[in-house]
Amino acid sequence: MSAFPQRPLRSACLALLFALSACAVAPRAPAPAPAAAAAPPLLLLVSIDGLRADALGRGDTPTLDRLAAGGVRAQWMRPSYPVLTFPNHYTLVTGLRPDHHGIVHNSMNDAGLGRFVVADREAARVPDWWQGTPLWASAEQAGIATGVWAWPGVAAPRGGALPRHWHEFDPGMPLEARMARVAGWLQSGPRPGLLAVYLENVDGAGHDHGPGAPETRAAIRAADAAVGDLLSRLEAAGVGGTTNVVVVSDHGMADVPEAHYLAVEDMASMEEAEVVSIGQVIGLVPRAGHEATVATRLAGRHAHYQCWRKADIPARLHYGDHPRVPPIVCQMDEGWNALPRTTVQKRTAEGSHDRGAHGYDPDAPSMRAVFIAHGPAFRQGAVLPPFDNVDVYPLLARLLGLSPQPNDGEASTLAPALRAP
Repeated sequence: MSAFPQRPLRSACLALLFALSACAVAPRAPAPAPAAAAAPPLLLLVSIDGLRADALGRGDTPTLDRLAAGGVRAQWMRPSYPVLTFPNHYTLVTGLRPDHHGIVHNSMNDAGLGRFVVADREAARVPDWWQGTPLWASAEQAGIATGVWAWPGVAAPRGGALPRHWHEFDPGMPLEARMARVAGWLQSGPRPGLLAVYLENVDGAGHDHGPGAPETRAAIRAADAAVGDLLSRLEAAGVGGTTNVVVVSDHGMADVPEAHYLAVEDMASMEEAEVVSIGQVIGLVPRAGHEATVATRLAGRHAHYQCWRKADIPARLHYGDHPRVPPIVCQMDEGWNALPRTTVQKRTAEGSHDRGAHGYDPDAPSMRAVFIAHGPAFRQGAVLPPFDNVDVYPLLARLLGLSPQPNDGEASTLAPALRAP
């Protein structure tokens, strides 16, 4: 997710940062983790939005490479569908697929709540959009203080709980100032047992310039330096050696060639359907009297995209049961986007376009995300095979000594990352 997109595609994919209606498929409830005998070490969770798995080890990430060498990294982590910022960030802290936690897109409708877009600060504060229980709410309910910087969902209380310290997204604050603020929470009231930090600059550069551009690599270096800065501050606070650090990304980033845009009206006219979401994952609600016509015309393979009726979305995507998922979902091919015709015409005339995007098939190499873990709980020098990002939550709960809430993850997946008890 980029900071706050100024263009239509960016606002459809993500923007300002900022739940389980009855689902046909209920998530599993794993066995509770053993209760901790004493307060666990500090857990620092950092997300670098849009950081591709193959960005490591190229000279731009000395801090992350050091953490990986002295701890654990995955070959890559598979994002959940849709491969967008808000759905995946909430998956990481709940262990629930978007189809189960209700953030089914960056832009969505709900029969009772109305319209949700990521740039709407007020909608982001409404608890009922965010279903499931995020990690910080469980920690606070267990008496563990938390501090959360700009993670999607942070402003919406769950079970009556907000983080002890929290801050909504603030793109105007320099990274160094953010790290100083987060570290300062250690000296303000009860010491947090969980710190969660969201960084958006890599995603923003990737959208503007493309994943391999010099500007994006500079953004990666800046994010890596910010992580190093925060770790130094934790060291100065006397908790560096006892902190477990988990660094993730929500998704990768793909190149978008010039003119790789379609007009969404060419999929279905405004008279035929309401367009719920644009960009890479298109949601359509046929209007009364047009249901059969639209569904028949769109279902199946087209040039540069594929569409499904909600009930026919491939099982591997774990998507389509939640009431917020529109009746028709279209997935754009990598490097292609669907936008309003006026936007396509304007960009064509100006010769402008986003040079990077995500939201594509979660199995595409360009969408692969990062997972790194380091600290007293973790092995050293271990490389894990790829896994789904729902498996991160059970690990985080275990590190905090919490019994995990019902979730879609497998606790056994990341057990090999841990030192022997």
